Amino acid sequence: MKAIWTITKRELVAYFTSPVAYVFLVIFLLLTGFFTFTAGNFFERGEASLAAFFGWHPWLYLVLVPAVGMRVWAEERRSGTIELLLTMPVATWQAIVAKFLASWIFLAVALVLTFPAVITVNILGEPDNGIIFAGYLGSFFLAGAYLAITCMTSAMTRNQVVAFIVSVVICLFFILAGFNPVTDLLSRWANPAVVDTVAAFSVVTHFDGFQRGVIDTRDLIFFLSLIGFTLFATGVIIRGHRAG
Repeated sequence: MKAIWTITKRELVAYFTSPVAYVFLVIFLLLTGFFTFTAGNFFERGEASLAAFFGWHPWLYLVLVPAVGMRVWAEERRSGTIELLLTMPVATWQAIVAKFLASWIFLAVALVLTFPAVITVNILGEPDNGIIFAGYLGSFFLAGAYLAITCMTSAMTRNQVVAFIVSVVICLFFILAGFNPVTDLLSRWANPAVVDTVAAFSVVTHFDGFQRGVIDTRDLIFFLSLIGFTLFATGVIIRGHRAG
C-alpha cells in the first residue's frame, strides 16, 4: 500500500501543478451547470431534486473522463518513462492501481465541487438528500468505470488522441446498450431475454438505480467488475509491452 500511495501522490501532484487540470475543472463545472439549469430545465420542473443534474452525467462523462485518462499511460509510453517506472521496486499492478486512483480522486474532486447544486436545491425546496447522496455515489462509480476503460485504451498506444477516441467509442457502447431507443429497436427482432442481456451491460441501466436513490449491490458489483476487468486488461497490455 505504501508504494501505491507514493505513486498516487506523485500523480495527483502532477495533475494539480498543471494548468490543464484547472481548465478541466472549470469546463466541467460550467457544463454541469449548463446541462442542469438550462438544458435540463431545472426551474421549469418545479421539483426539489437533482434529476436534471444526474441525468446528463453518462453523456457528460463520455467526453470529459477520457480527456482526463487518455494521458495516464500514453504519455508514459511516448516519453519513455514507462520503462523507468516498471524497473522500480514496484509491481505492475501497484502502478496501475495507483495511477487509476490518482485520476479517480481528481474526478472525485471535480464532482465534490458541484456542491452548489445541492445547496441550491435545498434552499429552493426540501429534497430527499438520501437520493442525492445515492446519485453522487453512482456518478462516482460511473466516472470510475469510464476512467478504467480509458486507462486500458491509454496503455494500448503512445498517441493520446487515439486513446481518447477509442475510449469514447467503447464508453458509448456501454451507454447505448441500455439506451431506450436502442433497446426498443432491438426488441423488434430479438426476444426479451436477449434485450435484457444486452441492457444488463449498459452503465445507464445500472446508474438509473442510483438516480432513484436505490443503492443495489448488483449495480455496485457491475461497476466494480467493469473497473476490475479493464484494469486487469491494462496489466496484460503493459506486461505485453514490457515483454516485447
